[in-house]
Amino acid sequence: MKGKIFMSIFALPFFGTGVWMLWSVSNVFVDAFQMQDWVQVEAKLASGGYNAHRGDDSYTYEAYAVYSYIIDGQTFIARRVGIESGPDNIGSYQEQMGSNLSQAHARGGSITVYVNPDDPSDAIIDRGIRWGLVGFKSIFLFVFGGVGLGLLILVLRAPKEKDKTDPRYTDSPWLLDDDWQTETIRSSSKASMYGVWAFAALWNLISAPLPFVMYDEVVNKENYLALVALLFTAVGIGLLVWAIRRTLEWRRFGASPVTLDPFPGSIGGHVGGTIDLAVPHDPANEYQLTLTNLRSYISGSGKNRSRNEKAEWQDMIVAHAESTGRGTRLTFRFDVPEGLDESDADREDTYYIWRLNLSAELDGTDLDRSYDIPVYATATQSRSLSKLAVERGREKQTARADKAVLKIIKLIHDAGGRSMKYPIGRGVLAAMPGFIVGSVFAAVGWFIATDKGEVLFGTLFGGIGALFALGTLYSMANSLEVSRDTNGIKTVRRILGIPVRRRQMGSHEFVRFKKDSRFQSQGAGKHVMHYSIYAVDRHGDKVIVGEGFKGDSQAKAAIRLIGDVLRLRSAPDPRATRKSPGSADNRSFQALT
Repeated sequence: MKGKIFMSIFALPFFGTGVWMLWSVSNVFVDAFQMQDWVQVEAKLASGGYNAHRGDDSYTYEAYAVYSYIIDGQTFIARRVGIESGPDNIGSYQEQMGSNLSQAHARGGSITVYVNPDDPSDAIIDRGIRWGLVGFKSIFLFVFGGVGLGLLILVLRAPKEKDKTDPRYTDSPWLLDDDWQTETIRSSSKASMYGVWAFAALWNLISAPLPFVMYDEVVNKENYLALVALLFTAVGIGLLVWAIRRTLEWRRFGASPVTLDPFPGSIGGHVGGTIDLAVPHDPANEYQLTLTNLRSYISGSGKNRSRNEKAEWQDMIVAHAESTGRGTRLTFRFDVPEGLDESDADREDTYYIWRLNLSAELDGTDLDRSYDIPVYATATQSRSLSKLAVERGREKQTARADKAVLKIIKLIHDAGGRSMKYPIGRGVLAAMPGFIVGSVFAAVGWFIATDKGEVLFGTLFGGIGALFALGTLYSMANSLEVSRDTNGIKTVRRILGIPVRRRQMGSHEFVRFKKDSRFQSQGAGKHVMHYSIYAVDRHGDKVIVGEGFKGDSQAKAAIRLIGDVLRLRSAPDPRATRKSPGSADNRSFQALT
């Protein structure tokens, strides 16, 4: 109840602003329509021009006029210039109109006005609609009004809050979520589609005036820094393309719910199930499933508070696909370690989410689905899933991971044996967008500091961009070489081919390998944990022997390959913990002698 009250209080100002702008814009159209029947009359201009009003950081302008006219022998005096009154700086209407009135007054003061035949005291000089101002107000109408209306609809349609003390929810807390009442869980694809369209519309409405403002700044004022506004327009176009792709995806695949077995998914057991797709079965298609345990938390304070997500554990698998006559059925199963955090149906403050992502590259529109599913520490296993189907899916995932690792690691065979190289340029595709953005920010900061004289702001703005560009440049320009000789493991880090760091670990000191994820990428609700592989000695010191592996399955495949290249043999590690995403399923090795 408190949440609904707070949401309503938050939504009402937005909705009220939208209603106010709707009233304002509607009046413009009503007045313009009624004024079409007003009669033209010659008037004598007593004064005319425009006034400038200085605000906190800009000027606004207001055209004014005093004129008189005669109707049926009676003289009337009026001051109305346009349909909308008051100062503004939307375009150059006020300045242009004021200049025209001033020139007309200088020429003798004869102008044409429009008079209301039903009320001769009511007259106007310009009865046309200012489309620029209407467009500006429409942004507030649709953005603020749309946000307020949407939030109010959510409040009205929100289900009644459940009594958490009810014994049913004590034993089965997942039932607190209306989407988790049965083992069939719908994806968030439809909501995501609407959300993307809303965000795209919001962004484009806000940025719509920028090209016109930019044109005036660049062409008339030679302020070339205003060209940065094109970035906002480009982002808006990209958002529209994204929204169209989400719509095509939904139209092709429909709801496509997942049926969990067991229900709910189990920590210390299995998270598995089936997904039926309304597409013909094609043995060449591979369907990738990613299961992620996410911590959702609020960072910042005051106005800078924002909700973020961080992956705590992740695994990937290729689903087994088979024909059902009506389409394709996917079967999958994850083995989930103990000690991970359960789903939280309340979702207040900091909570945990289990998200299942399904993706596949298909002819035409690609498949991309996300499911927020209930996973609890029940230590139960799947009962009806085909073991053969599950094993075939695992075999495909292992083969895919091995293939991906071989694309990352370059194996070298020479007289000294086998070694590995992570070549320069391996991160170009991922890092290049960041390098371009950082470079643009650095260039803009330099321009502000040198051309505009804003040294402090330009230095900070450009410095942040330069640091970001250098960081991405490092990821593209560095390489890593890993080998083993009679003295142990050796690594060499190079930048543009120049050695910058050498590390070594004796064979007798080596204990095990460890995978660690310190970097995550996120986009469209999907998270990817990027892993590095370390060799760990008996003192706990680490030497990096692999990097750039996406997901748990690639990290495990990398450990297998690295162990083979460096001639290492696995052995049980009693210290390995299954809780940490960086150390879960760590393999312990000993050197082969």
